[in-house]
Amino acid sequence: MDVQKVTAEYRLSQWAQVIKERQESGQTIKDFCEEKGISRHKFFYWQNKLRKIACRELVKTEKPGRNIAPNGWVQLAPKQEQHMKGALLIEINGCHITVDGDTDTELIKKVCRVLKSL
Repeated sequence: MDVQKVTAEYRLSQWAQVIKERQESGQTIKDFCEEKGISRHKFFYWQNKLRKIACRELVKTEKPGRNIAPNGWVQLAPKQEQHMKGALLIEINGCHITVDGDTDTELIKKVCRVLKSL
C-alpha cells in the first residue's frame, strides 16, 4: 500500500466534499470560506486541482472519436472553408461573399455597395 497515494486520494475526497458543500449551501465562495475558516486561495487551488483531475479522467474514459462534451452541450466540428474551383472570395466589413463565373455581376455590385455602407 502506497501511503502517499492514499493520503493524496483522501485529501482530494475531502476537498471534493468541501466544494460540493459550498455549492449546495448557495453561499458565495467568500462567505462560505469565512464561515468555515478556509482561505479562498486554498479553496480555489483545490477546486482547480479537482477540475483538472476530472477532465483528465473524462478524457481517459472516452472512446476515440466520441463526443466528450458535457451533457446538454453539443460538440461542434471545426469550421471548414468551402472554396469552389475558380471562385473568388470577397470580404467587406467582416462579411464574406463567394462568387464564381456564373454569378450575376450586377448583383455583386449591389451587394458590395450595401456592405460598404454598413
